[in-house]
Order: sequence, then C-alpha cells, then structure tokens
Amino acid sequence: MSATALRCAVLDDHQGVATASADWSTLADRVEVVTYPDHLDDEDRLAARLADFDIVVTLRERVRFPASLLDRLPRLALLVASGMRNSVIDYAAAERNGVTVCGTGSSSAPPVELTWALLLGLARGIVPENAALRAAGPWQQTLGADLYGRRLGLLGLGKIGGRVARIGLAFGMEVTAWSQNLTRERTDEVGVTLAASRRELLAESDFVSVHLALGDRTRGLVGAPELASMRPSAYLVNTSRAAIVDQDALIEALREGRIAGAGLDVFDIEPLPPEHPVRTAPNLLATPHLGYVTRGNYATYYGDAVEDIRAYLDGAPVRVLR
Repeated sequence: MSATALRCAVLDDHQGVATASADWSTLADRVEVVTYPDHLDDEDRLAARLADFDIVVTLRERVRFPASLLDRLPRLALLVASGMRNSVIDYAAAERNGVTVCGTGSSSAPPVELTWALLLGLARGIVPENAALRAAGPWQQTLGADLYGRRLGLLGLGKIGGRVARIGLAFGMEVTAWSQNLTRERTDEVGVTLAASRRELLAESDFVSVHLALGDRTRGLVGAPELASMRPSAYLVNTSRAAIVDQDALIEALREGRIAGAGLDVFDIEPLPPEHPVRTAPNLLATPHLGYVTRGNYATYYGDAVEDIRAYLDGAPVRVLR
C-alpha cells in the first residue's frame, strides 16, 4: 500500500462481514480500510476515533453526523451512508466542511420479509412454543390468531407498505391503509381500502403495521391515545422508525394487557442498553434492527460503497446526497 494511501473507517460492522461482502481489492493501493464492530454514541469518543480518517462508511441512520461532529473532522472528505435517504446527516455542515456525502442502493424486500416474520411469529406464538418444546414444557400452550379474514391496517403504503399489503391479500386478509397524503388512486393500485382516518384504522384492525418515513408529521404519530383505541386482541408491528410510535406508551400498553402484543425491530436507543425496559416487556417479539440485514443487501451496500469511493477518488462522485 502506498505511504500516502487514504484511510477509510467502516462503522458498526457488528457481524464482521463488511470487507467480505464486497470486493475492496480495487481500492487496495489507494485506501486503507479499518472496520469497527462496536457502536459509539458518545460524540467525543466518535470524533477521536474518526480524526485520522479521510473516508467514513456508515450504516443507515445508526450514527448521527451533526454539525458539531463534522466540524471536528477536518480530515474527512467523503461520507458514504447506506441507502439513498439519511435524516441524521447535517448536509449543510458537510458541504461547509468540504465533505461529499454519497448513498448506496438498498432493497425494500428484506424489511418486508422481516415485517411478516414478526407478524407471523406473534400471531402463532412461535417463540414461546419453540422454547416450551425445546425445554420439554407444555405441549400446545398458546392459541394462535387467525390471519385469513382478519383486517390488516397499514400506516403507510409506499414501496415497503405496498409489498406488505400484497402479502396480506395473499393470506386472505382484508387490508386497509392510511397516511396523511395517501390517495384512493394508490390504494386502488395496490388493491386495498383507504381508511377514513388514522383512528379508524387503528380501532378496526386486528394487525397494524407501520411503514412511514420519519418526519415532523409522523414523529409520535402512534401515542397513548392511539394505542388506547386499538382492540385488546390487536397486534402492532413497527419495522420503520422507532420515533413514530411512542415507545414508553407501547410498553405500558403491553404491561397492562391493553393490546395482545407487538413486534419491534426499531428502538429509541440502539443498540439497546442491558436494562432497557423493552427487554422485559410482555408479549413483545423484538429483533435488533435486522430489517435491512441480509447477505444481498450487505452486498449492495458495501459493493456500492466501494464504487462510491472509487468514483470519488477518480473525481466523478456518484449517488451524491444533499
């Protein structure tokens, strides 16, 4: 490697697969790649870690890059974030500091599949039944919830929500959807019913799944009053963004048995601290933000990251985010 090679930090490589998921050899003579399996929340520690790097590759919105951090990284020239949308990067600060921000491709199929893994796991008690079977415990201790003929309510009917809806229809479910800008043309296109209101959707659905982008209008969209309007037999699944659902209100609803259960893949703090109340909430099926974590998606993320770095070094950046 050249003595003048640039340095690239790959963050949050929890599984240790970043360098094996793509061919980084095309950068070998120009870039030194260093991967980090841990996650840092503390800005001072993060600034110290990244001080000697010219390039940073970050996963989704896991690490925040506010102005206060970017201003402390004078060597940083290129920031690559997986996906083509990122709400935790201060783009104005990046531009002011001369940092180019690039994205990558991303498949919507994995989060759709995980949504259904959580929904089906909840409906059929997969986790407690498996645990009981392996421990030679009770034989058939739960009573499964039916999908056929039941109502699936979707908050959001975009790319992911639309695919979730079509699978619900294939199960023979009645599917309704709502979002602030959702049109009847879109619901007719997917083959589902447009709910009259958010409250109606929550009150009349047996299963509710969240598929909205996080923004000022969706933050806290499902709070204590909305959860109180749900049926005691209903289930809520959120694989979108944690802040859309009031996590404290959801935990309270689960503890008081006001809904039948919930499936979560996103949390207010990630990774979850050891004593976080989510870990002990009843009737909760939770996964550690696995929605996008598949071999195929990682191959896209890191393959495109390599391409982004190479294009930047060649003076023609691609997939630039602003």
